[in-house]
Order: sequence, then structure tokens, then C-alpha cells
Amino acid sequence: MSKNRRLGVAVLGAGTVGEPVVRALLEREGELEVRAGCRLELVGVAVRDVDAAIGRGLPAERLTDAPAHLVAAPEVDVVVELLGGDEPAVTLIDAALASGKAVVTANKHVLAQRGSTLEATARRTGAAFRFEATVAGGTPVLGPLAAELAANRIVAIHGILNGTTNFILSAMGGAGRTYDDALEAAQRAGYAESDPRADVEGLDAANKVVILTRLGFGRWLDPASIQRCPPTVVGVAGPGISAVGQADIAGAAQLGLTIKLIGRMRLLDDGHLIADALPTAVKAVSPFGRTGGVVNRVEVEAEPVGRVAFEGPGAGGATTSSAILGDLIAVARGEGSTWAGLPEAAGPAAGPAVPATADAEPARRFFTSALPEQLVRDQVDIEVARGGGFVSAPRPLDDLQAALAAAGVEATLFPIETDR
Repeated sequence: MSKNRRLGVAVLGAGTVGEPVVRALLEREGELEVRAGCRLELVGVAVRDVDAAIGRGLPAERLTDAPAHLVAAPEVDVVVELLGGDEPAVTLIDAALASGKAVVTANKHVLAQRGSTLEATARRTGAAFRFEATVAGGTPVLGPLAAELAANRIVAIHGILNGTTNFILSAMGGAGRTYDDALEAAQRAGYAESDPRADVEGLDAANKVVILTRLGFGRWLDPASIQRCPPTVVGVAGPGISAVGQADIAGAAQLGLTIKLIGRMRLLDDGHLIADALPTAVKAVSPFGRTGGVVNRVEVEAEPVGRVAFEGPGAGGATTSSAILGDLIAVARGEGSTWAGLPEAAGPAAGPAVPATADAEPARRFFTSALPEQLVRDQVDIEVARGGGFVSAPRPLDDLQAALAAAGVEATLFPIETDR
């Protein structure tokens, strides 16, 4: 856009992320205009409680409790959706895109659940649809996948994608806290919600796996196909990190390992895609093992470039607002949607993920804690055993489960990623 043009911006939601975005548009108008190449004019802010927003110092003349009217306003060119959740967010996003208005969002739930439909709408009307803030907070990952790495064949993506669970696991390892104590500390620090299930049960990480898969592998997955429950000898454990106990953390540490919630996407030789979000054992001295607190880290394996890593803050309003403002500037510059020039992605029905327990899964090593060592050694090929746990030699999961079941053992089996 030319320097004399304006871009009318509507912000839906003025919470943890929305308020820093609104304040930046008001207080850094001149600076952002220089960077965007046009004036970013805040047309209005839709909030649930206008009086409360006024009490926090937001300008009354720009506030409304009617988000649909704001989206439809003719002076609005781009809608920034920061309401979160499903409705009314998805309806408002779709309405904006259908009318040809650009949309910027941080709503990973809507994008993972409705991404295929929303992408089709954006492509039909030519509206820019940007969502960098849905993965890794303020750390750029999606843009480089779609643009700078576009000449590469993506082979695998692994990531610590949820700051809340990483904070909890770091506290359990570094400070020796129990799961419940670490969760309570995360809630006191504002990293975990009063109902933390979306984080600790791996739903948030699974949504981000869906979004990364769209950019890296050109397909939208059904979030329900993303495995979130680590395997046990006879089935599966609780989802996400909810089944990780202090004995698991301590046993892993004695073997030089630590447990992280890792989102994994990998293309198999036969073209099938494995996608999961599981508590995974990694070397404590590895880059993933050293990633603590609410920091996110994403590693991309691609040909010909090799391995590329992105690491930075993945939680917090100010952090996420950086990605939102960056996407607004990209819209102003005419850079289009986050997928850049990538072709339209296949829908969920066209390319389902292969569950990690499927026969197509390559042989893997697994860690488990507190097993009777001699009994297990009689049944299982053990690579190393020490203190409270052991690491199995590489083998298909179903073979390992059968051997342990024959020994009468029940335990959670944590997959190992030893090269990261």
C-alpha cells in the first residue's frame, strides 16, 4: 500500500493479547506507519464488558460490545480476532474473509478445527488470512516454513509447543516438585488456566501440530487424529502430561534424560505422515532438554537445508502481540496470507495422520520407570538400566508391549528422541 493510505483495523477482544495490541496501535502509531508503509488506524475494539475496558484505560470512543457490527463496518479493512474459543470467533472470522476483509488471528483452536474451510473462503475472496501467532507466540515459525524454506522438502518437524506444560515439567525436574505442585505454581504465575486441561492434556499442542502440518506438509489434519496419550504395556495412559509422575522424571534423570511434551510430525518412506503430541524422553543436555520454563522450540528437518531451529518465548500477551502486529504489517505491505505462495492444502479426509501405534511406525526406543529389572531383562532387550528405569533397544512398539505383558509388567512407555 502507498504511504498515504490507511488500513482500518478492528480488534476483537482486549484481553491478555488484545490489550497490548490495542495499546501499540494507539501509542506507536507513527513508528508502525513507517514500518507498514501506511497508517494503521484503530477503528474499534469489541469487548464483552465496555465499562471494565474503560476502567483499564482503553478509549471509550473506540469500544463496542457488538463485534459483528464492527466486522461489517465499511471503514474496517482488517479484523484482528483475539476472542479465543470457538464461537463467535469462527463465525466472525468467516464473515470477514467472505466479505474480502483481511483477518489476523491467534486462535489456534479455530484454525485447527476449521482451517480447511477458512482457507477455502480466503482463497475464494482473495482476502489475506494470517495466523503466525497461533504457534510459538512471538517466535516466527510459520512464515519461514511457508516462505524462506519453500524450496525445501520438509521431512520432519519436532517442537516444544506449549509453554505451560514445559513450565510444569521443568519445575518437576529442576525443583523436584510433584505434578500437582508444579501445576499450582503455573496457575499462580498466570501460565495455566483455572481449568488447565487444554494445556496439560495436550489439546493445545495437538492444535499446533495441525497448523504446523498445514504449512510443512500441505494438508489439514483432523485434530482428533493427533495421538495425545502415551502408550502403556496394555493400552494408553492419560492424555498429555497428566500421567507423568515424579518417579518418571527422577528415573529419566538417572539415565541422562528429561521428559518434554513434544509435537512430532514425520513423513515415512511410504508417504504416510505420523503426527502426535506426546510426553517424550530427550537427552537432558540436548537443545530440547535445555529448553526450560515457558520457552518454545521448533526444529525443522528439510532437504536440502538440513536441520533449522526456532526458539523463543511462547507465552504471554506482549510476546504474542509481537506476532499479531507483525502480521498486521504484512497485510499492510500486501504480503498476503501466512501460507504465502503455497498451493491450497488438502482437507482432513485426504491425508489422515497415522497413529503412533500403527504398524507403519519405525522401530523406536522407549523409556519407562520403576520396572523390576531382572524380570524385564529376561523378556526384553534392554539398552541401559539404572536406578528407577530403563531404555529399551529399538523395536516396534507392539513387540515391546507384548514382551512386557508376557513378563506381567504394567507401565507407561515414553518414546525417546535421542538426536535432539
